[in-house]
Amino acid sequence: MELYSSATSRPDDEVLFAPGEEVLYRLCELLGGARTTIDLCVFTISDDRITRNIIEAHRRGVSIRLITDDQKRADQGSDIDTLARAGIPIRTDDGEPHMHHKFALFDGSILATGSYNWTRGATFNHENLLVTHSPTAVSRYAAAFNALWEHMVPLG
Repeated sequence: MELYSSATSRPDDEVLFAPGEEVLYRLCELLGGARTTIDLCVFTISDDRITRNIIEAHRRGVSIRLITDDQKRADQGSDIDTLARAGIPIRTDDGEPHMHHKFALFDGSILATGSYNWTRGATFNHENLLVTHSPTAVSRYAAAFNALWEHMVPLG
């Protein structure tokens, strides 16, 4: 899987679809290209390829925060505890309603959002991902992330 060091050579808005690995590769590129921050707000993560890229970004010194669903953590194949053991701060919901978002913010300037589940099976499903540099979209999602971060429970 080839990773690019910069997302700036991409158009302002990208629309990607699965089935196929195009969405997976783009997410891995974004994770690999992040320099300062990654805020992840995803229902679950069980694709080891994505998990490896998150941990590699963390080891490069990128500040990462992850919000996820508390019940999905216990699913077979869930990588949430692996990410916690790597030292990534994680917060979860506490019961109902489920934290069902699927979005990520990279370096405070790139938003990736859509139906794409961060699971190995997602490459076989009809899923989508929008990647945008829109300041309005990025700031609205950042505000939502920060509000959730304050409301959610630290994993522990």
